[in-house]
Amino acid sequence: MKTFKKLSLIFSVFLVTFFGEIAVNIACGGEIDPYDYYISYFHNNVEGDEYTPFAYNQMAYLNNEEDVESESQINSREWAKYLDVKEQDVHEIMYNVDSATSHQLAHFDGKLSDLADSLQNNTFVQGLSKNKSALKYYTFAKSCEPHANINFDLWDPIPRDSTQMDVLAKEALKSTELEKDDFLKLRYAYQAERMFHYAGLHTDSKSVYEKFIKTNKTNSAVKGWALALYAGSIRRLGNPAESAFLFSKVFATNPERRVQAYKNYYYNSAPIDGALKYAKTNSEKANIWAINGFGNPDFNIESLYKVYQYEPKSELNGALLVREVNKLEQALIEANDIAKISYSYYFSQSNPRRRDSVKNLNLKQLNLVRDFAVKLATEKKYPQPELVTLTAAYLSWMENKDAVATNYLSTLNPEKLPEKLRDQYRITDLLIKAKNIKKGNPFNENELLPTLKWLDEKRFAENKSHPGDKYYDWADAESKHFSRTTRSFYQQLLAPAYLKLGDTAKAALAMVKGDLEYKIVKDNSLFKNMSYQTTAFWQQFLSPKSMQDLLNYKKKAVGNDVTALLSKALNQLKNDDFYELFGTTYLRTHQYEKAVQMFARVSLDYNYFNPENWYADDARSKLYANPFIQTINDFPKKYVAAKASITKKTFAAEMLRLQRLIVSEQKNASLYYYKMANAVYQTGYYGNSWFLISYDWSTYDNASPAKYGYDVDYKKAQTAKSWYLKARALSTNADFKAKCTFMLAKCAQKQIILNAKINSFSYWDKDDVKYQNFINANYNNPYFKELKLKYSKTPFYQVAAGECSYLGDFIARN
Repeated sequence: MKTFKKLSLIFSVFLVTFFGEIAVNIACGGEIDPYDYYISYFHNNVEGDEYTPFAYNQMAYLNNEEDVESESQINSREWAKYLDVKEQDVHEIMYNVDSATSHQLAHFDGKLSDLADSLQNNTFVQGLSKNKSALKYYTFAKSCEPHANINFDLWDPIPRDSTQMDVLAKEALKSTELEKDDFLKLRYAYQAERMFHYAGLHTDSKSVYEKFIKTNKTNSAVKGWALALYAGSIRRLGNPAESAFLFSKVFATNPERRVQAYKNYYYNSAPIDGALKYAKTNSEKANIWAINGFGNPDFNIESLYKVYQYEPKSELNGALLVREVNKLEQALIEANDIAKISYSYYFSQSNPRRRDSVKNLNLKQLNLVRDFAVKLATEKKYPQPELVTLTAAYLSWMENKDAVATNYLSTLNPEKLPEKLRDQYRITDLLIKAKNIKKGNPFNENELLPTLKWLDEKRFAENKSHPGDKYYDWADAESKHFSRTTRSFYQQLLAPAYLKLGDTAKAALAMVKGDLEYKIVKDNSLFKNMSYQTTAFWQQFLSPKSMQDLLNYKKKAVGNDVTALLSKALNQLKNDDFYELFGTTYLRTHQYEKAVQMFARVSLDYNYFNPENWYADDARSKLYANPFIQTINDFPKKYVAAKASITKKTFAAEMLRLQRLIVSEQKNASLYYYKMANAVYQTGYYGNSWFLISYDWSTYDNASPAKYGYDVDYKKAQTAKSWYLKARALSTNADFKAKCTFMLAKCAQKQIILNAKINSFSYWDKDDVKYQNFINANYNNPYFKELKLKYSKTPFYQVAAGECSYLGDFIARN
């Protein structure tokens, strides 16, 4: 029975937290952005775009699924050259016509007069009409299209017509043997190979490649496409290692099929040694090592050295080097607490020894990568020595060796660098100059102004028009390197530095500036243009003083300094959200007259925040509350209809009225203190009106320590406790004193919960010392003792003992 009572007490305290709340606004930053889950200032395309699909990205199989070159453009270019026609005309006919036009062209016999004017004027169609052999191949290829281009649907799989494909393959093979023109001969052979391949006749497909395609002297991308089919047949015929090797060759020779080749290389699941045994040239070995490097999410210095050993002049060296730098960024650059990004918001290594041990291993890896970069710069075999020097400088900055980083940069002339390298130089130089910012020392912010303006230009160029409410496009986000760099500089370096210097308002400005990546902002609304991190910072950290400082900064938008740059960003936005928050900070500090003044500056039609009722049938349903109602139990929270609800504005006005009545009607002061205490209690975590002082509510709030200024009320109920004490002291009515004492017990319980650190023990382990201490603290609540001792005869005591399980458990034990 005792165990049951303990569990009853625990459930009384925690059931509301984990199961009972109707509306939960969880404090989280939304879905993880696969291109923005760690802090990076070293752009993953700095060495060029050739291998950007394989840039480091632990959140996605590939950083980008798009090949850097277009197969359709390459094919159109080859046909345009062959027939001496316009490339765009070839592309239009081959890839852009509708199904009706495609059907008509499949039966085109060369008579232009039978076609529509738009087709007659197309130079590719004209070229086909003049070249009967090319026209014959084109119409045959059109007959193969339906069999080759089948979109597989897992829910409705359509079996391939292998019999018809076999017929088409043999027809293509016959044409291959008869055709004298190498250009067409190669393409007939390709059609034969792929029809055999898709029909599952891999021995025949393999034979076509070896006899007609491998020996063809034509310089064409088709040979690479055919090699990919050949590699697939080799795998089907039981040799995955050779297949992997062949796909590595397609990876090297055909950038338009590189992504597909990469995937198929790994689909073979062949060990690297298996593929390497087929490699005869240094280039082939380098490509195999590179593919394995691109596929390794862990630190991988071996692939860097192997690729450089076999092909020191290859672009692969730079691509792999940048991958390793990005891995080190994820491992070593810690997001600041005020601007956690993605899942790093939730997870951290709590064990300092383990954290230091891991950091030391990561720094060791950093030195290995920098040594490799220095080796490339020194030996001068790699054609981009500036890239490796920049890499060494950046890694030195990461290691907090700014003097070393500066020495590396001093060997470069930024004016002579290619654009991407020049941009990376400026970013690295900015980071080095910001060393005092990073350390939290006083700094001359205006030295950074030219580079900050340049960063604005760069990110505005990436974000030419605001997407409005359009769905977020991950693919579009991948290319926004400067947007992420600029935001990270403002929010990870500049804002924390202002905080350390005691200027919370300027930190808030920097947070906003980091988010404004468009010249034209959305609806001019303050919070609609902020990220979750910035919104949380503003709503959680700002006090009346910092809001007043922000108001002063808003007046300094004219000028040519960093303060003006930051203030201009804020002045782009409407004032409603600003003054609503200003008023809320006064609510939190119980300066109700000033709160009323601030809310008076908010538009009359402004929609004050009400949390969503997630469990209502209507998805748009909101929760409304009245903090002045009296409740014995915190759970279930007692909500009201919209018409009976209290907004921040009306709450401030009523609290101000009660404050004034305490002075003007002192004989009723105890009642007014009690009403105010009830109201401010309801604005806490366990109350029905938490959203009058907080902008979110999480089941984890009561398990985390008090962090923000308003937590004295939101978590600790300290102001409520103070006013209940005053109300009780000013009254002579025993029943009224019982009410005050009961509420004091509830206020004390909030502190017991915080002190217990409830996430540090098991609720079910009765032998856990922390658990026992928590149980005892609740049973020994001094106000429950006082309530029973002094007020057990009052009507309120009898009602509360029957309704409140906390009190009931206490009475049963004592």
